[in-house]
Amino acid sequence: MSPSSSQQTSQSTSDTSPALELADVLHRLESLASTLEQGRSLWDLRTFECVDLPWESDFPALAHVLWAIDDDHIEPLDRDQRTLCALLWPALEADLARRGELVWSKSLFDWTLPANPLDSLGDNARYHPETLLPAQTLSRFAAGIKGRKWEQISRFVAIAAASSPALPVFEWCAGKGHLGRLMGAVTQMPVLSLEWQQPLCDAGSIEADKRGVKQRFVCADAFSDSADVLEAEQHALALHACGELHLTLMRKAVAAGTEAISISPCCYHLFASGDYSCISAAGRKTGLCLSRQALQLPLNHSLVAGEKANADRLKEVSWRLGFDSLQRTLRNQDEYLPLPSIRQSQLSGSFADFCNWAADYRGLTLPAEFNAEPWLALGLKRQQLTRRLDLAAHLFRPLIEQFLLLDRAAFLLEAGYRVSLSAFCAPQVTPRNALIEARR
Repeated sequence: MSPSSSQQTSQSTSDTSPALELADVLHRLESLASTLEQGRSLWDLRTFECVDLPWESDFPALAHVLWAIDDDHIEPLDRDQRTLCALLWPALEADLARRGELVWSKSLFDWTLPANPLDSLGDNARYHPETLLPAQTLSRFAAGIKGRKWEQISRFVAIAAASSPALPVFEWCAGKGHLGRLMGAVTQMPVLSLEWQQPLCDAGSIEADKRGVKQRFVCADAFSDSADVLEAEQHALALHACGELHLTLMRKAVAAGTEAISISPCCYHLFASGDYSCISAAGRKTGLCLSRQALQLPLNHSLVAGEKANADRLKEVSWRLGFDSLQRTLRNQDEYLPLPSIRQSQLSGSFADFCNWAADYRGLTLPAEFNAEPWLALGLKRQQLTRRLDLAAHLFRPLIEQFLLLDRAAFLLEAGYRVSLSAFCAPQVTPRNALIEARR
């Protein structure tokens, strides 16, 4: 271990993000829940099924501003939450005032995660991924890991290792164990990695042997009793464990009395069927109901998508909406008819080809003299509508994500942990950059 990393792992937790207080978290959860309930008509809707702005009579000023936005400006607006909020907020405020309702707190809408004091976002920060290990050693650990993913892993470990006394490492949903292996090398502590796919466990064991890390893999389903291998004297790590997976880790860690927990949640909507049930008593007290669709809102942005990916996405949306308008006429039923995922190659064909495929899939017969162009025009028009509905709904992304993160933080606070919430990296590295740290 390098001298700099030794200094990091012995660092006091006083350098980490300020600890949350349960009373403050409860108050924040109640404010978020109240605002989300009042604005539910704007965000709790299936935009693909809409043929107009269903909330326009209640929010006419907001509708006017949205329709005034040039199509070319929608994508940049959607990528920049604060600019989106600044543009739409005056109209939203005016609509609420016109209806005689209390204006919501703007701070809820332009909320961002506080930077972790141990993160290397600033030039003068003391903790950099590059200081974890000597450069030559670090490059061997990075081998075979894509650049952005390596940056996420190294930043996560830099903070987790610096913010807690060295403990045996427990890695949840490990894959090949990259995260745990780097943490083990930095702290010189043994690593226990849980992964359900045996080939990944085998590959991870080989990599650990090559790098001299004491890393043992347990091949088990994270939801099974055989995954109950957490202990009190451990530091549990999970980077981007999806939905029910990170919730399960939290429950198991609390039950085991695990000393330290560092998790970065991802894909909140991936859980058992039904609406979301808050994990904390504080969250349940608010009574807020969130559907699986609502839980996807924080994920609906294109911060890291390339131009071609965005162009393909817009084409696919217009084609799907064009066919939806067509099928409503063919079936004489004014309701949305979903289609399955399509292959990327299908976007290289024509819209007429797409309609033939979709009609065949749904058992519909196209007219003998089928002209696809009018329906494509309708699809493009509905896409304009859908994109503006999405912009209004996306105003509420920070509220939903903050509510979900604070629900998890409250659960750990209620279990007797000291908890902090921060960003472990910049959103350009990954939009899912939240880090929840808990210590007994």
